[in-house]
Amino acid sequence: MLIVTGATGRLGALIVTRLLERVPADRIGVSVRDVSKAAHLAERGVRVRAGDFTGPGTLKHAFEDAERVLIISAAIRGDRALPANIAAIDAARESGAQRILYTSHQAASPTSLFPPQKVHAATEEHLQRQGVPYTALRNGFYGSTLGLYVGAALKTGRLALPQDGPVSWTAHEDLAEAAASALADDGALEGITPPLTAPHTLDFADVAEILSRITGRTITRVVMDDDEWTSAAVAEGMPRPAAEFSLTMFAASRNGEFNATDPTLEATIGRPAKTVHEMLEAVIRSQ
Repeated sequence: MLIVTGATGRLGALIVTRLLERVPADRIGVSVRDVSKAAHLAERGVRVRAGDFTGPGTLKHAFEDAERVLIISAAIRGDRALPANIAAIDAARESGAQRILYTSHQAASPTSLFPPQKVHAATEEHLQRQGVPYTALRNGFYGSTLGLYVGAALKTGRLALPQDGPVSWTAHEDLAEAAASALADDGALEGITPPLTAPHTLDFADVAEILSRITGRTITRVVMDDDEWTSAAVAEGMPRPAAEFSLTMFAASRNGEFNATDPTLEATIGRPAKTVHEMLEAVIRSQ
């Protein structure tokens, strides 16, 4: 059985959809915190079981009869993220999984300025020590993050953010298709993958230009001082910890951590990756 964790989240749901195009539903199992949110999958014949990384005892049942397990990295910030990922990996190994897959990140590094990358790096190290074939999917930076900033820019005509650097913004849909391939197909992606990215890197000045072309309005990129931006974000209602966390993304990007591209994603999915232009059009339609 092919097990997917976090199957009601944005990435997990897309992965399961792609899996259903590849294998019979009765070969797929999902581990979710709230089984009621996966009722539509159960109706299609997918095995739905409750599982929570922070309650490792639940995972034994959720991973039962696993052939391969895809662990979507814990959506937890701070010190609890790594133990949660490790608990899921250990449960997958104990279930007898013949391959363990994990959604890592292109910039996974113990020295990253963006805290999640340190978690990914440590999780990869643990995964490598299990003595089980594995795949660490080094996903490109999720293009959906752009949606956090586009709304204000469309209202004000100013994309006012801290100094940044080039980022290989990559679509969830493309990464989900690659993950489904890695889970279902023998030899598709093994070990620590190359960066799974769209073919181009763009900074927020590029994003402002694309927004201008799409909307027919002038969207100006404005560089704000880090402290000035943090204060403004908090004043507009963002919790200070969230603002400070977001700032680390900008620090890492201007340090060049996300300035990488590779053809592996497009080769795996067999088509061009979605462009930032396409992603921004979708974001604008959803505003």
